[in-house]
Amino acid sequence: MRRPAFYSRSPRGPQDAAEPGAPDASGAPDAPAATPAAVAEPRWQPGRRSFGLLLALVVAMGATGVVMWPKQGTHTLTQKDIDSAVLRTLQTATLPSPAAKAADIIRPSVVRVVGYGTEKTTPEAKTEKRGRNLAKGKPPEAPPDAVAPGQQVERGVGTGVVIVDKGIILTNLHVVAGAETIKVTFADGLEAPATVTGVQPENDLAVLQAQKLPDDLIPATMRSTADLQPGDQVVAVGFPFGIGPSVSAGVVSGLKRSFRSPEGKQELGNLIQFDAAANPGNSGGPLINMNGEVLGIVTAILNPTQQRTFIGIGFAVPIENAATAAGSPPF
Repeated sequence: MRRPAFYSRSPRGPQDAAEPGAPDASGAPDAPAATPAAVAEPRWQPGRRSFGLLLALVVAMGATGVVMWPKQGTHTLTQKDIDSAVLRTLQTATLPSPAAKAADIIRPSVVRVVGYGTEKTTPEAKTEKRGRNLAKGKPPEAPPDAVAPGQQVERGVGTGVVIVDKGIILTNLHVVAGAETIKVTFADGLEAPATVTGVQPENDLAVLQAQKLPDDLIPATMRSTADLQPGDQVVAVGFPFGIGPSVSAGVVSGLKRSFRSPEGKQELGNLIQFDAAANPGNSGGPLINMNGEVLGIVTAILNPTQQRTFIGIGFAVPIENAATAAGSPPF
């Protein structure tokens, strides 16, 4: 029986250089000589073993470094840290004023209202005409533009506020009274014809229905005046002399006031008195709080002269009364 050949890992001596096929001590011939590819590998391989040792050393050092690497200290935020950060932000950042934030909320719901018809010659119409001339860069007493026979002109410019997303708008009755055609311009620039669907003469209010609507019409939010007090901040948004939307801020200066029109034709009661600037064209616009909620509809300014310019006292119909004109009291 032939025994398999063994390849010694010891250095080959001269005696190992016997011819292939020579018999061993037992007399049996050796196994056939190995092919060159099967020649026994040398015992010492310095390159491979050095690389293995170096790799093991690097891995060991890395593991030791991870264990021994100093940990960063963690800091828990305290209320003092938060207060300091807030104070630093308030000192370095420019924040919008409360009036600016309130106006931004109500702006998508405010519309410009224009009544068209034949030219009027009343003192009020002349004052509004002077204001519109100034807004257009013309002299105050500029003559009216040439009008073709039968062509309508602007008889009055005012403001309205959307209270229902179906295009229901609150404004003043005196803004649209006698108008042959009414047009409203929404915040996105869409101009649409409108019709009067309801009036409340005792509060100088009218309800309009727009015939075309923007895709994303946003109605205003109304707020009860039950807890309103003198000194509360308010903002009036509108189109004074057709310019706008314009924003003015002030405070409530009184409640349950009465106002008689300069002609003495009508007396209004239960009004909110305020000192935010208002002029012809603000009529019908919203009076809002700092949350952008509608408290009332601007309806008149107190002025002992015929100039109809603001001297510091304006009046608004409370929203409770105004909403009933639309047939849907909100409170």
